[in-house]
Amino acid sequence: MAETFTAAVVQAAPVAFERECTLEKLRDLAADAGRRGARLAVFPEAFISAYPKGLDFGARVGMRSREGREDFRRYFDSAVDVPGPGVDFMARVASENRLHLVVGVIEREIGTLYCTVLFFGPDGRYLGKHRKLMPTAMERLVWGFGDGSTLPVFDTPLGRLGAVICWENYMPLLRTAMYAKNIQLWCAPTADGRKTWIPTMQHVALEGRCFVFSCNQYTRRRDFPPDYRAVQGDDPETVISEGGSCIVSPLGEILAGPDYEGERILTAEIDPGEITRGKYDFDVVGHYARPDVFRLVVNERLQPPVLTEKG
Repeated sequence: MAETFTAAVVQAAPVAFERECTLEKLRDLAADAGRRGARLAVFPEAFISAYPKGLDFGARVGMRSREGREDFRRYFDSAVDVPGPGVDFMARVASENRLHLVVGVIEREIGTLYCTVLFFGPDGRYLGKHRKLMPTAMERLVWGFGDGSTLPVFDTPLGRLGAVICWENYMPLLRTAMYAKNIQLWCAPTADGRKTWIPTMQHVALEGRCFVFSCNQYTRRRDFPPDYRAVQGDDPETVISEGGSCIVSPLGEILAGPDYEGERILTAEIDPGEITRGKYDFDVVGHYARPDVFRLVVNERLQPPVLTEKG
């Protein structure tokens, strides 16, 4: 079992739709987390380079507008190629600060965007990614669906590290699949800043007997371009994303946060021994399971739309 270490959740605003500027901000924030002693830093959902809360992308049933197509073009142009220069940049940031780095990005592949989490080791290695399986409501208009091939849990010196994005945390079968991988450091990049999100994070921590790192953006209208046509209006002080980031222990105790006041780096001391102490009386996929009654089948095969066979 790893020794006690410091972990950070970075509640901040991206430079919306500006990938390179957001990467530079990420470098500064990661360095700040490193100076605070963090060995793990978690960034919010879609941090690079926007969670477009309030936009409708010009869509009505049976109709799309030219302005909405332009909104999508701008969003697409600011997304991250995996692999690509943005990934290489984040790997260098992880190495510079000796951090396990977990970052929510908008990934692009061919003509589709995905809500993705990228993982990096403190030696600068890109470890892999998780694509959001089920975008929520209007997110489905601009994001594609992940598949079971990107449900990793990485064995790191700090513990077994993985991520479940936003309302994926409400999918009990997905949670069960992650528990079966013995996830210990549960990263939950999110766009949900409501007070009701916090008991969800406590439930996940208690159910999985794992540490939970929930991280949301804190943005105001002024963090977006002048022509950002969101329903929240144009008052520069209007809060768009509310924050509410927190760190929770395996017994459901809140170790840091939730914070709704602004951009913050929240830290907590993580004692991995708490995971084992918690499993003493509850292991949801071990001694508290009933596989004779309930059993889950998970398809982790890649699901490409085109298969090429060569003789």
